[in-house]
Amino acid sequence: MKRLLVVVAPLLLIIAACGGGNTSSNVQSPGSEKTTKDKLLNTGADLLQSKTPLSKFNTYLDGFHFYNGNMNAQMEAHHYVNQLNEDLYQAVIFDGNGKDAKLMGVEYIITPKLFKNLSAEEKKLWHSHQYEVKSGTLIAPGIPDVAEHELMEKLVSTYGKTIHTWHTDQQRTLPIGAPMVMMGSTKDGQIKQELIRARDERFKVSTEQIKKERADIPMPKVDPMANAWEHGEIRQFTISTHADSAMHKHQGPPQQATKKQTNVN
Repeated sequence: MKRLLVVVAPLLLIIAACGGGNTSSNVQSPGSEKTTKDKLLNTGADLLQSKTPLSKFNTYLDGFHFYNGNMNAQMEAHHYVNQLNEDLYQAVIFDGNGKDAKLMGVEYIITPKLFKNLSAEEKKLWHSHQYEVKSGTLIAPGIPDVAEHELMEKLVSTYGKTIHTWHTDQQRTLPIGAPMVMMGSTKDGQIKQELIRARDERFKVSTEQIKKERADIPMPKVDPMANAWEHGEIRQFTISTHADSAMHKHQGPPQQATKKQTNVN
């Protein structure tokens, strides 16, 4: 880890400018152009308002997802990741890395230390990352090779729970339809070669070469309850008129009003 910090620290400004801006969104959404007034308001907000949570999403990962239960429906996914602690990460996922990118969904990433304590049913919603790392299909564009290698050494044994809410790969110009649980590849031949070739060309990388360079990363043992789709255990969202989850399963304590709120008539 010390070696990683030594490499990364002097290059922070360079890294911030690399590995982006080469992938457009899948769709152009309907709607009028922003007015001059809106642009001014956005500029003012950008300058004056704090964005502390967003500023912590400082790692960029590019990989591929498919819909749980339908491997033929695949897409490239651009992850912007925030490491909360040594065992937990959270990521926002876009369909591109340019100004027009659409927010597709989120992914939560945990280590085996946390994964082993999940219930058997919960584990079926998660996928492993060992193949994505070892195959070279998961990359961290723009950072030095040594830094990427050490990052992948950490991610290879992790598990991800991914939910997409906007299916731009289906040419949906608005976020319509149900959210979907997504999965990652676990062996050769699953991800379409045309997707990998197109990604490699844009980023000027070779997935095959990256795979060779990661051969020294140990292959972890995967919990058999992860990647449940491989055993025919498919879990997916459906839209229901029964609000059982919202009404009965999420009964947290009520949010406390601030002093200022209680004084408002």
